[in-house]
Amino acid sequence: MFGGHGVFHDGLMFALEADGEIYLKADDASEAAFAESGSQRFTYASKGRSVAMRYWRTPEVALDDPDIMAAWAREAYRAARTAAADKASKGKTSKRKSSGDRAAPRQGG
Repeated sequence: MFGGHGVFHDGLMFALEADGEIYLKADDASEAAFAESGSQRFTYASKGRSVAMRYWRTPEVALDDPDIMAAWAREAYRAARTAAADKASKGKTSKRKSSGDRAAPRQGG
């Protein structure tokens, strides 16, 4: 997919490694902080076009400070949990909509 390695915790990918760089998962709540830190969004080429993912290069300040890195990693894991919950919620909505044509389950025995 992107030519790198995924970093997982509890089954959720919250970071990736590509070309010797670590990129952390972001979402609407955290992308501004990544941009303000001077970080760059992860992109890769696919079928002649550039694809941008919601992963951002680890901010420079975090590379030399384990406490700062831990805070960024926790934020990335939070973003991964939120994305997974959103995806699960959308899946349930789609299933409910598609099951609307079926007969209602019978009550009792």
